Amino acid sequence: MRLLSTVRGPLLMPAPVLTEVCYLLETRRGPELEADFLSDVADGVIELVDLTRVDVARMVELVRRYADLPLGAADASVIAIAERLGITDIATLDRKHFSIVRPRHVSAFTVLP
Repeated sequence: MRLLSTVRGPLLMPAPVLTEVCYLLETRRGPELEADFLSDVADGVIELVDLTRVDVARMVELVRRYADLPLGAADASVIAIAERLGITDIATLDRKHFSIVRPRHVSAFTVLP
């Protein structure tokens, strides 16, 4: 949660990533930390971003193009929404995927932390 204190501006998360984060927190750190994270989302500390049909179409392209990684729907949703909103900074534990993928709007993402 150090990221919350170091990043300025809104923290956005594609809705499909919510369950992935909850699973990681619950299995690695326990249900209390998972509940704390969900509280942050409920309180608006982290803003959920819904997918559009255009986002899903872009996800299809990304999953197919990077099938050898494999990229997966959650990571593809992050990229599609980042492209739509012009976001260049991505917070992830998966540096490999976000270092390899080439977004449409910039030459590469800045991967945090």
